[in-house]
Amino acid sequence: MSAEPVLTRSSAKRSQKEKAILKAAEKVFAELGYAGATTQLIADAASLPKANVHYYFKTKQEIYRRVVYNIFDIWMEAAAVFDTDLGPKESLSRYIDKKMDLARSHPDGSKVWAAEIMQGAPIIQDYLEGELLEWANDRSAHIQRWIANGEMDPIDPAHLLYMIWSTTQHYADFGHQINTLNGGKPLGDAQWNAAKLSIKTVILKGVGLSVE
Repeated sequence: MSAEPVLTRSSAKRSQKEKAILKAAEKVFAELGYAGATTQLIADAASLPKANVHYYFKTKQEIYRRVVYNIFDIWMEAAAVFDTDLGPKESLSRYIDKKMDLARSHPDGSKVWAAEIMQGAPIIQDYLEGELLEWANDRSAHIQRWIANGEMDPIDPAHLLYMIWSTTQHYADFGHQINTLNGGKPLGDAQWNAAKLSIKTVILKGVGLSVE
């Protein structure tokens, strides 16, 4: 058995700075878009010299692609429940819960992704045609197997995924609107749980599954 890789002090420091830069970049891109963001603004948001940012990332586009890849990787991890033997009810319930949790914890990443797609994906079209397409086809195949086994009502798997994505990511992308309609304040824990239950109820019952 091979030994686990050792995280040296220098590599740990590098990792921490990269994370700080990406977190700052996520916020800057979410607020200003790709065109409005600059490396200097990202450096300022990360409280680092601009030279430090360029040490880790050569271009603004490289930073941007990493931000987009990161949010998609997190979303992919949330869909890992499809690879279990839980069945459609539990898998879809857990997936919706995880996507809602991510909408709350990573709203800026979702906004960056949404803005990129709305503009026709000028930076990450290759990613959409490659990894995203392959991943979506694989998730759809899982749903199709549940349908073929009679475990849920027949529905186009792609449209079911689109519905889950649009519903859960709405709470990130349109967070300001939701906060405004909530008396000018973010949803509390009880409200988030109620939102998650409402979404699961509508979607699960829509494909012939119970919520209880």
